[in-house]
Amino acid sequence: MRPIAPRNFGRAMRALPVPDPGVPDHRSASRYLWWLAGRQRRTILLGIGYAIVWMVAQAFVPAVIGKAIDAGVAARDTKALLVWSAVLFALGSVQAATGILRHRCAMFNWLGAAYRTMQLTVRQAGRLGATLPKRIASGEVVSIGTSDIRHIGDAVDITARGTGSVVAIVVVAVLLLGASVPLGLVVVLGVPVLMAVVALLIRPLHRRQQAYRDRQAALTTRAADIVAGLRVLRGAGGEAAFAARYRDESQTLRAAGVRVARVDSYLEAAQFLLPGIVVTVVTWLGAQFALAGRITPGELVAFYGYAVFLVSPLRQLTEAVDLIIRGHVAARRVVRLLGLVPELPDPAVPARRPDPRGDLTDPESGLTVHGGRLTALAAATPEEAVAVADRLGRYRDGAATLDTVPLRELDRATVRELILVADNDARLFTGPLRETLGGRGDADIRAALDVASAADVLDALPEGLDAQVAERGREFSGGQQQRLRLARALLVDPPVLILVEPTSAVDVHTEARIAGRLRAAREGRTTLVVTTSPLVLDQADEVAYVEGGLVRATGTHRDLLVDEPRYAATVTRGEDT
Repeated sequence: MRPIAPRNFGRAMRALPVPDPGVPDHRSASRYLWWLAGRQRRTILLGIGYAIVWMVAQAFVPAVIGKAIDAGVAARDTKALLVWSAVLFALGSVQAATGILRHRCAMFNWLGAAYRTMQLTVRQAGRLGATLPKRIASGEVVSIGTSDIRHIGDAVDITARGTGSVVAIVVVAVLLLGASVPLGLVVVLGVPVLMAVVALLIRPLHRRQQAYRDRQAALTTRAADIVAGLRVLRGAGGEAAFAARYRDESQTLRAAGVRVARVDSYLEAAQFLLPGIVVTVVTWLGAQFALAGRITPGELVAFYGYAVFLVSPLRQLTEAVDLIIRGHVAARRVVRLLGLVPELPDPAVPARRPDPRGDLTDPESGLTVHGGRLTALAAATPEEAVAVADRLGRYRDGAATLDTVPLRELDRATVRELILVADNDARLFTGPLRETLGGRGDADIRAALDVASAADVLDALPEGLDAQVAERGREFSGGQQQRLRLARALLVDPPVLILVEPTSAVDVHTEARIAGRLRAAREGRTTLVVTTSPLVLDQADEVAYVEGGLVRATGTHRDLLVDEPRYAATVTRGEDT
């Protein structure tokens, strides 16, 4: 997100997004919205102040016009007419100035709430890591980032106009009561009735919106699953079945949308009809009182002006109720995400920072990765190898240690800083290739690409490192993506690097080049390569063979080929026929 630096907003305004969104109160949706308001209370209060002046200035306009008619036009007093005209001009100037300032505050508050919610959501997604897809559907997360932040921003934005509308209605009611008690009572009694009717419609509307939104998130998740597994679906002949299911769910979602629109149309009609009734009653009574001589012509014009003016604050008041409830519904989904706890929580008191040059061990399997050396792990099954790599990278709980310090006693930020696990589930990000690879200097990037034998990928791009990478790098083949991911991992240059099958999608010649260059590139740093490739295994200082979850043998690749038949059968599988 590119920071937005508002101009001339005063000291209360700051660039957006803020560097640190803070620690949210996610015990409930109401507490979260209140916390958001508290983080922006200066600009919210400023916006409320401008909105009150803006609305009250409009509320006094009919009264001033009425005075100008009675004191100036009816009395044929030019001086009085000029005075009241000047007052009207002043009110218009105040209204224009405060209206601009209110809108600027409202936009800042909307953006602030939306940005802050997005920052918190992204930070929580990163904190949850692998826990996130297990606890919440991908469509749910997408909906938070697309629709929910908008509703939360609307809920914060409407506070200024909503408060200004309440004050303006009170001012008009007082003015009407001062001139005519019956007219004042129409407003005093009519507003609560209007709000009660709107509330009756808003409740079923938001229940249906919640159901619609849940179906929409589920359908988004299904669409993402279909796209991700399209090749598999086609290969298994299941594309038509999934398409039919998606079509049926789309129709169900459409029907739910129609139900939402039906109630929404009733609410929209009520927001015009009910204020219109109040306006009609005030105008009719005012006309009757004028004919009876109970009010002056100027007061009649003022009453009509009040009636017309009341349409705006009454509608904004009903809109405020609607948007705040929508924001509350959206905030419930946000706090649900923020309330998720990672499967591997950080310790209350982290242990000392280990020396990354120390040995990395996995007591459960008996594997020891010696500091500063290139170690290879060959397993009888891929699942066993992945389990060991996940424990060493702290992606699943285990007794793994680095420099004798248990990884479970370190916070995850420290573990991620010291240990990088690069596997084939990683994705290439959209944007310039230079940024996708880590944004380092061009010389470093080219060196890493050379180690990963991916220089040809760069040479094939007309724009070079400035070339735009499509979503998930779909313009690259599987082997090209794998080599680019390897280059990215090398550019991070972590103290401990764990590579999971880094050459599984490349040809033998490319694999041989990568194996030879990888050893030199990681000289003196701890590296573990999970692989069954003989070319890569032959370059390792030590190879560990895992079967049944335990290390069964260690040694060089060539020694294990001779001394351990099970190892030989695993790494030469398919080569001898």
